[in-house]
Amino acid sequence: MNAAEFTTRVRERFSFEGVFLLILLVTIALRFYFLDLKLFHHDEAIHAWFSYRLLTEGTYIYDPMYHGPFLYYTTAGIFSLLGDSDLVGRILPALFGTLIVPLLYPIYRLGYLDQKQTLVAALFLAVSPNMVYFSRFLRNDIYIAFFTMALLVALLYYFERGQVRYALLAGAAAGFGMSAKENMPIVLLIFGVFSLYQVWTRKVRLPDHWVRDLVLGGLVMTGIMAVFYSSFGAHPEVLLDGWLRAIEHWTAMHQMQRLGGPPYFYILLFILYEIPILALAVVGVLQFFDVPGITKRWRSHPTEMDAEGAAMGEEEIPIAPETRSLRDRFRGLFNRGREVGPVNRQEEFARFAIFWMLLSLAAYAYIGEKVPWLILHQLLPMIFVAVYAMTTRKAIIAVAASVFLVAMTFHVAFTPADINEPIVQVQNSEDLRDVFAKIDAADRVAVASETYWPLPWYYRGDQASKLSYYSKKVDESTIYAGDFDLVITHDADTYPALEGYTKETYRLNYWFSYTENKDRLLEYYFLRNGKVGSRNLEVFSRVSSGTAG
Repeated sequence: MNAAEFTTRVRERFSFEGVFLLILLVTIALRFYFLDLKLFHHDEAIHAWFSYRLLTEGTYIYDPMYHGPFLYYTTAGIFSLLGDSDLVGRILPALFGTLIVPLLYPIYRLGYLDQKQTLVAALFLAVSPNMVYFSRFLRNDIYIAFFTMALLVALLYYFERGQVRYALLAGAAAGFGMSAKENMPIVLLIFGVFSLYQVWTRKVRLPDHWVRDLVLGGLVMTGIMAVFYSSFGAHPEVLLDGWLRAIEHWTAMHQMQRLGGPPYFYILLFILYEIPILALAVVGVLQFFDVPGITKRWRSHPTEMDAEGAAMGEEEIPIAPETRSLRDRFRGLFNRGREVGPVNRQEEFARFAIFWMLLSLAAYAYIGEKVPWLILHQLLPMIFVAVYAMTTRKAIIAVAASVFLVAMTFHVAFTPADINEPIVQVQNSEDLRDVFAKIDAADRVAVASETYWPLPWYYRGDQASKLSYYSKKVDESTIYAGDFDLVITHDADTYPALEGYTKETYRLNYWFSYTENKDRLLEYYFLRNGKVGSRNLEVFSRVSSGTAG
C-alpha cells in the first residue's frame, strides 16, 4: 500500500459521516450500558411507582407537583412491553437522550452548522456529564431537551421550506414537550420571541399560507396536550383548571424556595461538570461580538472540510467585515435590521443560540427552585454557542478538553457507590441493597416512619403484602403484637431499643453538603471527597431463638 492509498483510506475512515456515526455509537454506549447500575433516585422511584399503578390499576390524574403526564403514560407503556424494573424504566430516557445527537445532522444539512461545529457539538452532547447522567435518569427533563431540539429542527425547516408538514412537526414537538413538564413554556417563549425578531428584521420570510400553518400547528399542540392532560378522556375536568393549578403550585414553590440556592447556582454546576463547554461558550460570545483581539487570536484558514460544510448551506453569503463591529452586532441582536436578502446562516444561528442561552441562564437564575437537572435546558444552547466559529485550533482544544468531560461522566454515572456530588441531589444510597436483603429474608416487615421511599417501588405487586406501612413511629406494643421479623424506622424518630431485636443503621439517601465542605471547596473540586448530608434508617432485626441461645 503506497502513501496515496493509505491517505485515501484514512480520509474514508475518518470522513465527516464516519466520525459522526462513531460519536453516535459512543452516545448509545454511554446511555445504555448498565442502566440499572445505581438504585433509583428518590424521584425516579416515585415516577416509576405512579407509572406502575397506571399500568396495573389504570389510575392517573395530573398533579403539577409530579409534572406532566407524558412520562407516566410512556413509562407504563414500556413496562407493559418489557416488564417493570429499574432498567426498563430508564430505557426511554436513554433513548430520548441518544436521539438528541442525530438531530444535529439536519441542522448541519441546512447549513446552520459546518462540519467541525457539528462534530464538536455532537461530541459535547455525547460525553457531557449532565447529558449522560440525566439520560440515565427517569425524570422529565431529558424529554424536554429532546422535544426542544425537535422543535428547533422543525422550525428551521419550516422557515427554509415553508411546508406545512414542518409546522405540524413543530406543533407536535411543542405539544409533547408541554405534556412532559411545566418549563416547556420557557422554551416556547424564547423561540417565539426570536422568531418574531427574525420576521421583523426580514431575515426570515414566511410563506403566504403561514397563518393557516400556525393554526394547524397550534391545533396539533393543543390536541396532544388535551389527550394527555385529560388522561385520554378519563379526567376532562383537568383541562379546565389544570393549567391554573400548575401556575399556583410552581409560583408557590418559587416563593417558598423549598430547594433554593443563589442566582449563580447553575454557574457553579457548570464549573464543576461542564467547564470546557462553559469556557468555550464565553469564547464563542466574544468571537461573535468581535471583541478586539479575540477573533484574530482564534482565526484559522478554512480547510477542505470547512469548505464542504459551508457549501451545504443554501445561499450562504458572508457578512461584510464592517457589519461585524461590536456596536452593529449589538444592534443586530435586538433592533430591527434593514437586510432583506440572504443572510449568513451560521451567524444567525449563533445569534439565536446566544439569545437562547442568555435568556435560559437568566430564567433559571431567577426561578427559586434550584435542582441539578434544570441545567440541561441551559446546557443545550450553551453547546451551540461553544462551537461557534469552530476553527481548527478551537476544535483541537475542544476535543482535548473533552477528556475532562469523559472523566467526570464516568465518575458521576458509572461509580457503583455513593458519590459526594451536587448532581445526585437526594439519591438513594447503595446501602439500601443490604436493607433489601433483610426485607427479602423476612416474612413480616413494619415500616414505622413517614420516610420510606423507595420501598413502595421495590416492594410492589405480590411482594407488597409483607410490608406494613404505619407512616409514623407507633407504640412498641403495636410492634410486639404484629410479630414482625423486621422493623424499619427513621433515625430522627426511632426506638432506643426493641426487646428481642438487634439494631443497625443504614444510609437511606444522601446529598452534597455545602455546609460540611464550604471551607475546603478548592480541595473538594479536585478530590471530590468529603462529607455528605444524609437521612438514615434504623433497622431492627428480630433475634431468632437459636441465635439467642
